[in-house]
Amino acid sequence: MGLLCITTGVANESEAVSRLFIKRFTTIPSFYISQAKLSNIQAWFHKDNLSNFKPLPVKVLDGVPILTDGHTRAVFAILAGLESVPLIYEEDELDWNLYRYCVEQCKQRGIHSPYDLVDRVISANEYEEKWIGWCDQIPSKIQQDQK
Repeated sequence: MGLLCITTGVANESEAVSRLFIKRFTTIPSFYISQAKLSNIQAWFHKDNLSNFKPLPVKVLDGVPILTDGHTRAVFAILAGLESVPLIYEEDELDWNLYRYCVEQCKQRGIHSPYDLVDRVISANEYEEKWIGWCDQIPSKIQQDQK
């Protein structure tokens, strides 16, 4: 369980991510997976040929590798029986406080890896309501927590 990471002698986070062997991510900031998104992936996904699989972006945040996007692709790969997928180091400057908040909320809900989302696939309408609706409220929740 967890992420197996070989970091001995790595010069930076980018190099560390390129050397990750993924079986399970340590942290994943998402509560649900959209069934509609899973169905869309099915149209192009080929288990034995990942040339169409856009690498999943990973950032080492506070010393912990997190998946910054591609949660649905990660779950689809798990459902297809894969134990590893292509990764890329997240180079974009994102709102890392927002990611910290999301990661903490996931941990509180028992969500620690894409494997924890396999049983949390919901309809597109539910996804919009439960996940996107929750995300829209994050800035005000972060402000409240800082008071």
